[in-house]
Amino acid sequence: MHEVSDPLDLFQRWFDQAREHGIELPESVALATATPEGRPSVRMVLLKSADRGGFTFFTNYESRKGVELEANPHAALCFHWKELDRQVRVTGSVERVSEEESRDYFVTRPEGSRLGAWASDQSRPLASRSELEARVAEVGKRFGSGEIPLPPFWGGYRIAPERIEFWQGRQDRLHDRIAFDRDGNGWRAVRLYP
Repeated sequence: MHEVSDPLDLFQRWFDQAREHGIELPESVALATATPEGRPSVRMVLLKSADRGGFTFFTNYESRKGVELEANPHAALCFHWKELDRQVRVTGSVERVSEEESRDYFVTRPEGSRLGAWASDQSRPLASRSELEARVAEVGKRFGSGEIPLPPFWGGYRIAPERIEFWQGRQDRLHDRIAFDRDGNGWRAVRLYP
């Protein structure tokens, strides 16, 4: 791994290489959140954008991750591209994206996903699969062939990175690790032992 000064540029380069390599869903990322008491929870989500503002994903605000992020607005991401023997870890503070940004993304989702967002009480107990299917059918009837609006309980979160670490696997477990810590408007890089 060559030396770089901007971790966001390096992330974009690695992400593009993962896509070019043909890795299925390179945007799949493990998202870790925690309760105010520090009890962790992790799950896979899909990254929808990464730019100077941060790393963005979308979810139901009333889901477990949404509730945890509202109570404790800090999170961590871990990308793992096994075929390239690479990982990227991101930690930072979290905030909701604007309603407009959430709406702009929501309308690009397939119709079934938009109906599902309305029908699902994400992370809450479900009596049966048929109950979920009935709710999707009811939502479909409610909106008919018209526009499916953005649910008020659904939208995006953006992680503003405070630390980004790049891990490149090497022979004999002598891996390359470089961490970037936010330093004012810039970044401070440090090489880490494997």
